Amino acid sequence: MSASAADVDAARVDAAQGGAAPLGLIAAIALVIGTMIGSGIFVLPATLASFGAASLLGWGLSLAGSVAIALVFAWLATGISRSGGAYAYTREAFGDRVGFVVAWSYWVCVWVGNAAIAVAFAGSLGAVFPALVATPARGALCAFAALAVTTATNALGARETGMAQILLTLLKFVPLVLFAVVGLFYVRVDDYIPVNPSGQPAWQIASTVGALTMWAFLGLEAASVPSGSIRDPKRNVPRATIIGVLLAGVSMMLACTVVIGLLPREQLQASAAPMADAARHLWGAWAGTGVGIVAAISCYGALNGLVMLQGQTSLAAARDGVFPKIFGKLDARGTPVAGVVIGSVLASLLMLTNYSKSLVGLFTFSALLSTAACLLPYAACAAAWWRLYPGATLVRRAVAIIAFVYALWAIAGTGKEPLFWGAALLAAGMPVYYWSRRA
Repeated sequence: MSASAADVDAARVDAAQGGAAPLGLIAAIALVIGTMIGSGIFVLPATLASFGAASLLGWGLSLAGSVAIALVFAWLATGISRSGGAYAYTREAFGDRVGFVVAWSYWVCVWVGNAAIAVAFAGSLGAVFPALVATPARGALCAFAALAVTTATNALGARETGMAQILLTLLKFVPLVLFAVVGLFYVRVDDYIPVNPSGQPAWQIASTVGALTMWAFLGLEAASVPSGSIRDPKRNVPRATIIGVLLAGVSMMLACTVVIGLLPREQLQASAAPMADAARHLWGAWAGTGVGIVAAISCYGALNGLVMLQGQTSLAAARDGVFPKIFGKLDARGTPVAGVVIGSVLASLLMLTNYSKSLVGLFTFSALLSTAACLLPYAACAAAWWRLYPGATLVRRAVAIIAFVYALWAIAGTGKEPLFWGAALLAAGMPVYYWSRRA
């Protein structure tokens, strides 16, 4: 897309929103942190308990790979300021067809992820109020309600969504950091002995834990998707991406490691809410309930951010004619209502067709499928950067290689079933592409 077309694009959104882009740097950072810190961090300690303190190797691998990908997104954002994130960057580098594949894959990732987050919200709420999820139907209704409310909030406009995201991020990020920092004073070095209870070699632990923590790092690109709605995007999108990834990544890694040191390994592995159990162990029942509420808020905040992304991704693709035109229509507030609503309807249908499963089963299926669909755009963006900036410095080229290799490794780590369903959904999108181009 030419620079003049991008300017017209931004002007249309600004006019619909009543002037300047509604989201500033703080809102953009909140979008990154709020999207990354969702459901994963509250259940990961139980999954990683068997690795003990050695799990830090895997966390380090995930953080390093995610920072490399975030740097690639930041560099691309300085040169391409239009909305769409991974779609906009890969289309600029490789054209419409590759751009569509990335846009479709990312769009599928977002609305499938919304189903997973909505289910996780219901599960977190059920830990505080068990009667709400006593049956699969009740749990599904809670998930539907969360998705409906966040969809309605996003339909109000980007400014309102941004304000809600800042508040929701503060309500979960501050308690998480406080828990991690205060919890450090209750753990001892002896609590992490043996350091590696699994007995596996270091490289295998790093690989396994890195794969398990992938879900926690999805959303690092969140600020780049609605860049047309962010003030001074060439400056604020890169800053928000790097700051958000570092703050979210370090806080999640610290909190998870603290929980591993607070509870006996056998108890931790059997826990459905390990962070809440750790808080209950330290300060009593009220603390466990408080962490359960924070977990519900965390899921809700991530859902709010992801619903925005599903509308913005399809909007950018529709403006270029690779998605159906209905996704490109803006209401009086500058909101792509069709993209927001259609994505939420598809997420609801996914939950409806699987509501008879347990919440854990539905969450696991949705999370794995979303992860597989999101990693392809990450790898494509690293390749796009190489195509667009062949004369970059050696350091930047090395970072881009790390990002590309990490994304491919993570794709392989998702497993056969998610890869199969991801490929099937990509194939289902090609008729949409050809129909959109013909129209």
